[in-house]
Amino acid sequence: MARCAGVMAAVVTVLLTVGCGSSASPSPAPSALMPSTGSATVEIGGRQVTVFVPESYDPDRPAPLVVGLHGYGSDARELESYLRLIPEARSRGFVYVTPDGTAESGGERFWNATDACCAFSPPAPDDSLFLHDLIGTVLRTYRIDPDRVSVIGHSNGGAMALRMACDHADQIAAVVSLAGIGADDPARCRPSEPVSVLAIHGDADETIAIGGGEINGVPYPPAALTVARWVEADGCASPGRDGADIDLDAGLPGVDTSVHVWSEGCGGTSTVQAWTINGGAHIPQLGPGFTPAVLDFLL
Repeated sequence: MARCAGVMAAVVTVLLTVGCGSSASPSPAPSALMPSTGSATVEIGGRQVTVFVPESYDPDRPAPLVVGLHGYGSDARELESYLRLIPEARSRGFVYVTPDGTAESGGERFWNATDACCAFSPPAPDDSLFLHDLIGTVLRTYRIDPDRVSVIGHSNGGAMALRMACDHADQIAAVVSLAGIGADDPARCRPSEPVSVLAIHGDADETIAIGGGEINGVPYPPAALTVARWVEADGCASPGRDGADIDLDAGLPGVDTSVHVWSEGCGGTSTVQAWTINGGAHIPQLGPGFTPAVLDFLL
């Protein structure tokens, strides 16, 4: 993808057009337009993107990349205040990128993830292509391990993370979806290779029902069906096994989350996990153990 760039005030602008080198290349192309370390807000493909590079980043040593996707009506800043990934990026040494979705006419930002959510009025942006190109830009800018590229999202962002695994399995190693949904039509998800998937859902989710439902009359599948499709796509042996329960939601008493794992027979190094927050709402009150636990899965 060819790029043109300019600087406006304190905001760095990177303009992208179609057709420049392979996103699989780990070779960095250092540029003053992106931060060498620390955090900066840049514009890529017409979207605001926050890029955080830990102080420990070494261009001679490939680092993991984590992409964070906000929910409907949210933005990158609010996602970070919720997930608190920057302290983990600093301590674990991964590059962290948080883009903003497109703003609809009412100003609510969204990702065009599935038929049900959340491009509610035309035109529908090609967010799959945007995120693919964004990741390619980061891989060309920093020394990133192409086998350790992952995406985490909440709600509509979780649905978009799952779509990225479907559309770009050659680029994405692992995804985490918190309160997200997969496509209702299984034909919409035909990954080219195995991807590790962690689906986290509260069984009291009042917005995206764990048992499936509709958004504006458009159906979405039960969380268990989305997981089952990934178990099949990754070639994992069923029925899997129960893992140790964990405590994720600080607003619920005791150890609140049940874990189920599929790892036997899965293709490559992939695994599929389903974490069910018992009594969990659509926006859980995340405890201090949540982000370290999901990063242990991703990294």
